[in-house]
Amino acid sequence: VLDIKKSNCSLLSHFLCIASSNLFHSFLFQDHCFYHGRVRGHADSWVALSTCLGMRYVMSCIIGFSSDTIRSIHSVTCLRKAKMPHGLYRKQNKDLDKTKMRIMEIANYVDKFYRELNIRVPLIGLEVWTEHDQCIINEEPNSTLWSFLQWRQKLKSRKKHDNAQLLTGVIFKGTTIGMAPLEGMCSHENSGGINVDHSELPIGAAATMAHEIGHNFGMSHDHEGCCVEATAEQGGCVMAAATGHPFPKVFSRCSKKDLDNYFQKGGGMCLFNMPNMKDLVGGKRCGNGFVEEGEECDCGEPEECTNDCCHPSNCTLKVDAQCAHGVCCEDCKLKQAGTMCRGAAGTCDLPEYCTGGSPYCPSNVYLLDGSLCQHGRAYCYNGMCLTHEQQCLQLWGYGAQPAHDACFQDVNAAGNAFGNCGKDSHGNYVKCEKSDAKCGKIQCHSAAKKPKGTNAVSIDTTIRTDGIEVKCRGTYVYSTQDGQGDLPDPGLVMTGTKCGEGKVCKDRRCQNASFTELHICIAHCHGHGVCNSNGNCHCNRGWAPPFCEKPGLGGSVDSGPVQYDSQVGLVVGLFFAFLVLLPAVLIAFYCIKIKSSYYHKWRTQREKSKASRYYCSNTHTHTHTYAVPLQSVQTLSLFC
Repeated sequence: VLDIKKSNCSLLSHFLCIASSNLFHSFLFQDHCFYHGRVRGHADSWVALSTCLGMRYVMSCIIGFSSDTIRSIHSVTCLRKAKMPHGLYRKQNKDLDKTKMRIMEIANYVDKFYRELNIRVPLIGLEVWTEHDQCIINEEPNSTLWSFLQWRQKLKSRKKHDNAQLLTGVIFKGTTIGMAPLEGMCSHENSGGINVDHSELPIGAAATMAHEIGHNFGMSHDHEGCCVEATAEQGGCVMAAATGHPFPKVFSRCSKKDLDNYFQKGGGMCLFNMPNMKDLVGGKRCGNGFVEEGEECDCGEPEECTNDCCHPSNCTLKVDAQCAHGVCCEDCKLKQAGTMCRGAAGTCDLPEYCTGGSPYCPSNVYLLDGSLCQHGRAYCYNGMCLTHEQQCLQLWGYGAQPAHDACFQDVNAAGNAFGNCGKDSHGNYVKCEKSDAKCGKIQCHSAAKKPKGTNAVSIDTTIRTDGIEVKCRGTYVYSTQDGQGDLPDPGLVMTGTKCGEGKVCKDRRCQNASFTELHICIAHCHGHGVCNSNGNCHCNRGWAPPFCEKPGLGGSVDSGPVQYDSQVGLVVGLFFAFLVLLPAVLIAFYCIKIKSSYYHKWRTQREKSKASRYYCSNTHTHTHTYAVPLQSVQTLSLFC
């Protein structure tokens, strides 16, 4: 017996598809036909089912599977746009509906995989290339990946999204069936991946796509001992270096740790924002789990709703309820303005606070690119502080440091597998110019025997500079016969790393970084705040946005107030006391002190005058029995 429910988040009934470069087609299915669920009586089982064209399903009952999620990760929304190139369209006999239906089924599986990590993958767009491919797609995976990522940058200007995945019918050379940049999620240049539709079963391509998205999330390949969640006979884990029948469905504890570390250091900044309901593919419907126009809440179908604040039958709030969803909603009431709802994830992130008027945490913002971090040694980039030091630690472990600049220049000038500035469109290694050397293969100092990672080996080079021998340690990740070779070289310096004053690594070159927007913004903050990723001032506590020149709650027009409204009076009062009352008190004290000083001088002179007259009138006799109370006056008689 199966307990299943409609997949409410990733796949909706009505979606938009671009069938050629300038022609739009819209499709409407009779009913929502994708489901997730479990086998009744087996809490650790796994079911994904489609009834769109007959019944198709994948079911697994994994013994001992742990469904623990990462505690520090809150509800994350990852928007994905899938691309169907011309090759896959031909593979489906040029049947547009069949092509679309297959990708919808693949997307259903991907969403199911990531639910375990408290991550949702709603599909916001689907584009099928029916006439010709819009980017270079050939058997060389590196050139295909970078061509697609360049095309995606243009797409972002016309269709807002967080991550894009290409699904192709072209077979890559070797054993590679997918490729994606490590930690590329949310990056303008690297948030995407490429995937081969290599199996008759949709779950095969889904496992590959989930794997490549995992690399975007900072997940490395599982090493020995990582995957205890499922045996090889049960499919193993999603981030295994090689996969096969049965296909994996779960993430290992190592993958969860990698994901946790990625978020902790500020990765994935774009994923914490609620998607625009108008962008989601499909028509609005009460019971789909999304609060759409005309709805006060939506907790899913009546049989699955567990929300005490919402009527599932008509998507309205219950009596006296102010809200039903969101981290700024508690016990059906809005949290007070100034309550932190999302803390800073790293040195380049900014916190967000409840506004008191919405149940949802404000959209995530972070320090504007170019803001200094690591005590001025690096720049913030996409919410992360990227340094050569950090990457050496990541590759080599504790104690690792960047090598001498001469190591970068000498080794990366070779243009081979061990020293280069990436590959060209033909898959050939590129030599680094001297000015770009610190954007090629990273060179480190480390006492470790070998780099971290299963297939990573050390490439040690000794050079002589200024009469001194210097040891340079690089990394090389080789592909085994079973490996997928799906990662661009992890030993390359990451995009956004500072490579000089006012310069960052981009496209394997050390390029001038334009921080004009930062300079303009920071000038408007009056020294009482920083600039966020929207180009607005984020004011320090006690100063009011938008320009931080007046007393107020702090924060920005994007983040919500830093403190409770009830604190405003106290803040303003203290500010008034500091600027007005304190100077008044000081002036009054000064006046009293001056008046007291004049009075003391007058009294002293008066006493002196009286004593002088008294003693001078008795100069004919000397006696020591004067009835004068002041000791100082006694001495005056001797000089009279």
